[in-house]
Amino acid sequence: MNAPVPPRGKLYLTLVAAFLGWMFDGMEMGIFPIVAGPALEEMAPHLRGAELKTFVSAWMGWATALFLWGAALGGVIFGWLGDKIGRVRAMSWSILAYSVFTGLGYFATEPWHLPAFRFVAALGMGGEWALGVALVMEIWPEDKRPLLAGIIGAASNVGFALIAVLAIVFPVMKESWRWVMLVGAAPALLTFFIRLFVPESERWRAAVRKGPSHPLSEIFRPPLLRRTVLAILLSSVVLIVTWGAIQWLALLGQERAGSALPQAKGVTQAVSSVGAIFGCLLGAWLGKYSRRGAYALLCILSFGVCTYLFRSTRYYDFEFMVLVLLAGLTTASFYGWLPLYLPELFPTRVRATAQGLSFNLGRVFAGVGALQMGSLVEQLGGSYDRAGATIVLVYVVGLVVIWFAPETRGRPLPE
Repeated sequence: MNAPVPPRGKLYLTLVAAFLGWMFDGMEMGIFPIVAGPALEEMAPHLRGAELKTFVSAWMGWATALFLWGAALGGVIFGWLGDKIGRVRAMSWSILAYSVFTGLGYFATEPWHLPAFRFVAALGMGGEWALGVALVMEIWPEDKRPLLAGIIGAASNVGFALIAVLAIVFPVMKESWRWVMLVGAAPALLTFFIRLFVPESERWRAAVRKGPSHPLSEIFRPPLLRRTVLAILLSSVVLIVTWGAIQWLALLGQERAGSALPQAKGVTQAVSSVGAIFGCLLGAWLGKYSRRGAYALLCILSFGVCTYLFRSTRYYDFEFMVLVLLAGLTTASFYGWLPLYLPELFPTRVRATAQGLSFNLGRVFAGVGALQMGSLVEQLGGSYDRAGATIVLVYVVGLVVIWFAPETRGRPLPE
């Protein structure tokens, strides 16, 4: 079926809504690495030195894991809602959820409050990606998919960079971290724009008219089961490295710079985010030529850059920042590839559910990786570097799995 293409104005409204939703999602994700250290230090004033580092690493591991598990659950819940009540309505609710509960972090007084609020906020973050991608890919013309995938993938890294710039201009300290959490409530205003102006997917409307769907059961039985498993594995490889290693770069940069340069967290995160923005465009561009070949090449590049970063640098210097930029570029390039590839695996009636579950179930495994990163840091003598070098070995798995997945280049979205 060739769905009618909406007027150009409606197309751009859809893209803007999806871009802003995922950009603010990136801001929410970027907030915690910036505030974690100051917030946890404030909550444990009696700890110093190695004890404080172990305390911060442990709680950051738990907060990251619970965020990822919440995002996995949210991807299923909101993806299912998107297939049942529509992409636009479900996306509005997902953005409202992550905005409100990030803002509530302002009131945290105990270490466990941070992962608790982060878990609930993550429900909305996990759903927004699948819904925004499904909406844009179903409404825009087929030949625009690679460009759109790159733009949407870059959106979260734009948000990640914006919150990092905020941390550079206004260094986040024990006395100021709560105000950063309030910034996370701002995207709630976007929901009104979405509900009033963004058109619903006609592909989805047509699929609904054919009869009720049962997306959760359908994606776990033939003929879609194999594609679901492959999508989960391919997403998991990407997410394990992002959340098990790359998300710790801000803390690594601060550790190397020392307390004399409190902006180091923000600078490191901003540099990584700038690389990631261009990486998303690169991943989608490479996917134009071969979906499988692009993923394999990105695994090789990401493994090489990250291994050198973690094994061969020791100081907060120019070499470190260049490698942080390249690590951001290579590891985030998959987030331009995934919005291009995952919609091509599943029919419209189950697409939001399948994307939400596949992408976000990868976060369950990434959550385990985040917890292991915390314990690895402790077991390896407090070394973020050695732990990160271990985590990135998972790219070898991706390099093998991709050749069992179908090549979808040049094919229309399945109906």
